Amino acid sequence: MYSQVVASNTSVSPVSVSSLMQKLGPRAQQGSNPRCHWLTHGTRREVAGRLTGLAQGWGTVSEEDNWMPDGFCPPEEARLDESQKLVSAVADRGKLSKWWLAVPQRANTPNWDIASTCTVHGVQGGKGLLLVEAKAHHNELKNSAKGKQFQPNNASHDSRSNHHRIGAAIHEANTALTAQTKLCWALSRDKHYQMSNRFAWAWKLTELGYPVILVYLGFLKANEMHDRGTPFDSCDDWKECVKEHSQPLFPVQIWNQKWTVHGRAFVPCIHSLTMSYDAPI
Repeated sequence: MYSQVVASNTSVSPVSVSSLMQKLGPRAQQGSNPRCHWLTHGTRREVAGRLTGLAQGWGTVSEEDNWMPDGFCPPEEARLDESQKLVSAVADRGKLSKWWLAVPQRANTPNWDIASTCTVHGVQGGKGLLLVEAKAHHNELKNSAKGKQFQPNNASHDSRSNHHRIGAAIHEANTALTAQTKLCWALSRDKHYQMSNRFAWAWKLTELGYPVILVYLGFLKANEMHDRGTPFDSCDDWKECVKEHSQPLFPVQIWNQKWTVHGRAFVPCIHSLTMSYDAPI
């Protein structure tokens, strides 16, 4: 289920568009970042409809759901262990933090490009989370193949402890996903760290009772990014890049299927959009 949607512009004055973009800061005004803010900018009905489209039929986002970012005001980061809007139970946020970090005060948990509460369909679905990782050019995906950056010679005790805890958390998720899907997984802190942590967090959420739709979203024809990398040209281009990138971590059949993990629905999927980085959707 791969699809491409072309966004159309609405009538918003250039002055108001410029003022919104200025809220992001200079380095965040091109590529995937502003596009994610535009996707969540508008009336609650409009945004819920767009996010439901990202779920590709696996779930629904309603006007009563919560999402981050919420347009451009405020452009805060979506961290699941910190946001009551996304994970309402204090106990669950605490479990996420302690699972990932030995010393939470000295480090951050992963930040999601878009995250929303949603209703996931079937297989012990119900209220869960839509999580989106977005990219706008080839190098952006290629560079995320690195392991977690760590300088052991200069690291503090807290940094070492957190580094070990993160490795243990990813290993735990990898072992469990291998057992629960009956397929071979190789999630790792030391290679393909970003995709590994995305899947590890999705796994942990199912353990806490939340069904998850995990979307790898490619923004197509982001030509303003040519100086940083080759933009994704088509839906098939993005799809093949993601499949190649994920091949060292798990079999390709993981994508675009509903899996049962801890008795909850887990759906990893690939999606693409064509839209402007500097105008409303």
